[in-house]
Amino acid sequence: MSMSTRAAIAASIAYDTIMVFEGQFTDHILPDQIHKINLSFLSPKMRREYGGCAGNIAYNYALLGGEAVPMGMVGDDFAPYREHYQRCGIDQRAIRVAADSYTAQCFIVTDLSNNQLAGFHPGAMGRSAEIALAEAGEVAVGLVGPDAPDAMQQHSREMAEAGLPFILDPGQNIVLFSGEQLLEMIDRAPVLVCNDYEAELICDKTGLTLAQLAARVDTLIVTRGAEGSIVWQKGTEQTIAPVPAAAVKDPTGCGDAYRAGLLLAMATGRSLLDGARLGSVLGSIKIAVQGCQNHRPTREEIRAQFEQHYGAWPF
Repeated sequence: MSMSTRAAIAASIAYDTIMVFEGQFTDHILPDQIHKINLSFLSPKMRREYGGCAGNIAYNYALLGGEAVPMGMVGDDFAPYREHYQRCGIDQRAIRVAADSYTAQCFIVTDLSNNQLAGFHPGAMGRSAEIALAEAGEVAVGLVGPDAPDAMQQHSREMAEAGLPFILDPGQNIVLFSGEQLLEMIDRAPVLVCNDYEAELICDKTGLTLAQLAARVDTLIVTRGAEGSIVWQKGTEQTIAPVPAAAVKDPTGCGDAYRAGLLLAMATGRSLLDGARLGSVLGSIKIAVQGCQNHRPTREEIRAQFEQHYGAWPF
């Protein structure tokens, strides 16, 4: 990888606070009283994880040897995350602090059946549009993921105007846009990535079929969890077989790991089919570990997994 792999990754940077209720939510919800819920769950286990889509993708991209430049607004409480990124060697020039704000935070309570109750506080993320693409410096590729809606529109426009190859990954924020707004962003992007549920949402919002959606971009990639992924290019579709995981402990962040593989392929001029395969390898490694940024494979281990499942290493 002699060429520049610098990637501007514009999306959320967040903390995930996860508490475990050692019981079942359903045992405490009275069906006839659902109109006036007032519940409290004792959670003796709690952990705080580094997360957010930009945060996770940048972490995985660094594992692959890529130069990640996450772009996002954070709060006064960012210091532990900053130190974590320093240890990972991640460029923080395009991360800005909004004074008197919290970094975006997701609070999750999960029961023993993996049912979840969650609340999300966007905090400083609401001001991400104040960060211009230029703050990332010279980059080879980009990604626009879930973020403040005005920031997503701005960053996709800036990347398109700069002629930067980039991935649009609207994720859970699809619901915040009209069909027309989604198509504006999609028409700017060479690559659109979403999971199968999100693909249905986009089709519903825009009135387009999946084939029509694929025709509007150079590449459409739809991930399907344990069933692998489908890559649409030039009217053809190709299925990428999944990589079986050694264990299934936490699927949160697997999609972000997958996207790091796509970014590396774009940055190094490799096929996005190989990028999808690399992403599948990284996703299978991530799912075996609790938390989005706690897996630490070496590049040699990643390569060995790739060669075992897909053959010759193209990177």
